[in-house]
Amino acid sequence: MRYLDLDIKTINEKLKAKEIKPIDLVNEAFERIEKTNLNCFITLNKENAIKKALDLENKEVDNLLFGLPIAIKDNILTKNLKTTAASHILDDFIPIYDATVIKKINEKNMIIIGKTNMDEFAMGSTGETSYFKNTLNPWNKEVIPGGSSSGSASCVAARITPFSLGTDTGGSIRQPASFCGLVGLKPTYGRVSRYGVIAFASSLDQVGPITRNVYENALLLNAISGYDKNDLTSSKEVVPDFTALIGKNIKDLKIAVPNYYMSEVIDSEIRQNVSKIITLLKENGCTVDYIDIDYLEYAIPLYQVIALGEASSNLARYDGVRYGLKIDNYQNIDDLYKNTRTEGFGSEVKRRIMIGSYILSGENAQNYYYKALKVRKAMTDSFKDVLEKYDLIIGPTNTDVAYKLGTKQDDALKSFYDDLLTIPVNMAGLPALSLPIGFKNNLPIGMHIIGNYFEEDKIYQLASFIEKKLNLNTEPKEVE
Repeated sequence: MRYLDLDIKTINEKLKAKEIKPIDLVNEAFERIEKTNLNCFITLNKENAIKKALDLENKEVDNLLFGLPIAIKDNILTKNLKTTAASHILDDFIPIYDATVIKKINEKNMIIIGKTNMDEFAMGSTGETSYFKNTLNPWNKEVIPGGSSSGSASCVAARITPFSLGTDTGGSIRQPASFCGLVGLKPTYGRVSRYGVIAFASSLDQVGPITRNVYENALLLNAISGYDKNDLTSSKEVVPDFTALIGKNIKDLKIAVPNYYMSEVIDSEIRQNVSKIITLLKENGCTVDYIDIDYLEYAIPLYQVIALGEASSNLARYDGVRYGLKIDNYQNIDDLYKNTRTEGFGSEVKRRIMIGSYILSGENAQNYYYKALKVRKAMTDSFKDVLEKYDLIIGPTNTDVAYKLGTKQDDALKSFYDDLLTIPVNMAGLPALSLPIGFKNNLPIGMHIIGNYFEEDKIYQLASFIEKKLNLNTEPKEVE
């Protein structure tokens, strides 16, 4: 029996009836890891996962997530379990405490299977900048799985685990979810605690769920949301039941489609699939208008200035003194810093640190960083104006489907354009979700649903309607 292919409610019923035990699910997850060759994981948690599964046999099944396997992106701290951020500089780092999101999933008695592969320090959109092996896409091992949450998406798409946690700085949950035929949500900034998450760009980063379907996504967001005193950017906004609007009528929803999201830069087949959804929504009582959102065309340079500036500051802590890689070959403190960072960081991370350091140096901070913050506010205000008139904004998640591995490694700027349509959401701090709406060349096409602040439940309402109407088979063929 392939228990992990069952829906969450069915698994929960079987656990309650003692037809299966948590250890059955854990064993099945590790069997699937052995059968696939996707490089989804950097570190496995097999011994502890088995121990926890056996311990749970004597406990009451008190929630829908009880005993279920989950995979965790390797930039989220896990006590006594190696956390590398896919970088050589942290390849032996074992945290002494759990991130807040880990505490929350432990409270639900979920079982961590392992830490997933990713672009180094979440810097990349293809899964190819990892210090370890490239993550592969279970739909086609010759194409990228997306990034930076590559392993988190690949392992759920391959049905190794039903759930994973990723992080999203410019599209790093939604883009791999799109390329792997999954549902991935970036919550409102502040909805989920960042405490214990290795920072890339602090004003943009958010942890979020990657799952097989909309309901399971909402269920996991329920578990990880909430105020955290340890995170100064954490919101005290009340956490609703994100599943409450799933299945509700979408009649009278007002939906906006940015013209920029349906421009010639988007592949024609992707646009056709989104247009079919627009027709479906109109037929079911929604108002759908094409609109303009100011400053969207500046998303890439805006991201490069703000994200890379913040990254250079955040990564200054990796110096060979406090934790991580230590180099013996040095004559003075400058040598120690230089040699540690030269050996410890990959080329993409070095490139971003250098650009970010330049951006924040002297007058450049005024000329670039602070000017970018003004444009960011103007873009955010433009989003706010639209969301005062409309319930949701929709469009494609990506300009095209997943492309061949190695395609963009020759140009450092090319991969930024993978996040062309997702970056504006991070700039504004809004919630957004990607869900599959079709296929091109047997590869999944993702659609983007953007909501107003702290209205993730409304996003799930529309997403669940589309999911039910399309009823797509989003499981890849058996991965060998």
